[in-house]
Amino acid sequence: MSMRDMLAIKKAVDHLRDEDVRSYLRLILTNIKMQKEQGESPEAFAADLIELYDNLIGLQDKRTLWNPVPSCTHVHIVCGDSFAGGMKQALKGLGWSETHKMIVLRENYAIGPLHALDTSAGRKVRNDWFCDNITNAFEEYTEFEEEYDELIHQIEQIPEQAKIVIWTSSNAYEQAGMRHAMYLLRDKRNAVAVYDACAICEALYNRPDASITYRYSGEVPAKNLQEALLRMDESNNLNDTEMARLVQEWQAICEQAGVLRIWQNDAVVEVPADHYDSYLLEKLDGITPPAGNNGFIKSARVIGEAIGYCEQYVGDSYFEYRLRELIYSGVLEIKGVPAAMRFYSVRRKK
Repeated sequence: MSMRDMLAIKKAVDHLRDEDVRSYLRLILTNIKMQKEQGESPEAFAADLIELYDNLIGLQDKRTLWNPVPSCTHVHIVCGDSFAGGMKQALKGLGWSETHKMIVLRENYAIGPLHALDTSAGRKVRNDWFCDNITNAFEEYTEFEEEYDELIHQIEQIPEQAKIVIWTSSNAYEQAGMRHAMYLLRDKRNAVAVYDACAICEALYNRPDASITYRYSGEVPAKNLQEALLRMDESNNLNDTEMARLVQEWQAICEQAGVLRIWQNDAVVEVPADHYDSYLLEKLDGITPPAGNNGFIKSARVIGEAIGYCEQYVGDSYFEYRLRELIYSGVLEIKGVPAAMRFYSVRRKK
């Protein structure tokens, strides 16, 4: 392997958020499990891994064959690169790759300022907040304006005959993303449908003795996504009134000045920035410190507990931001350097 290839792999992995790394690992382990249980040929198994590799490396390319093309019949709008990877595999498995294309919304709409997001000034405020508060955000958000321009370009290129399918689920991340997509599509005359892959797959596969609740679409395996795709019909098409309502809801979200949103009572609700602080402290208090560490617990362990039991999808970067705020405010003590969650430990201030 050449040094250039190694650097490309490093760049692709370093640009992934921690939750996306876990999603890719889940996809790999799912493929391995299916290989063991179903005896898929080694060639097919290797092809799936190569496809996953190509997708990961391809995240660095802003314009790919997955952008809308004049001949496509469907354009899928999804939130997040991990969900996009699973959707790409699912569409390929169904043989739909040539006619079904994809647009990816890469923002985590649950966190960070969204006020006036569709203006340059609003995007700069969002960019600055991430650079000031989220670890490694500088690398991720230096190309924010370029990615937004590319998103607008992709929306403009959707052909008139293509049906637009927006995927969402029961979290502020994807629900706000869906509403943003509707706002960007407000001048398009295409048929638009909205589907919830998590709800579809839970209904299909959950049993009384074995069930799973997905918090966001990136957790759904590609094989299950195929079944969700096969169940698309005309029943979920939005009418003009419904689309107008969603556009208005996005505009209302953009009037808010906060940095944290949750999904509550079928609405995207803004909550105070410290909404999860007491929850983080509760998880910290519930962990037994390792012997000989003077009561300090790795921050990654605390954040892992918080993610594991949180019914909302927020993302580990926000929990880590709030953990640091608890340190700065004197509630917690720190051992180590808060450059990233794996580099420091915390405990209640004595």
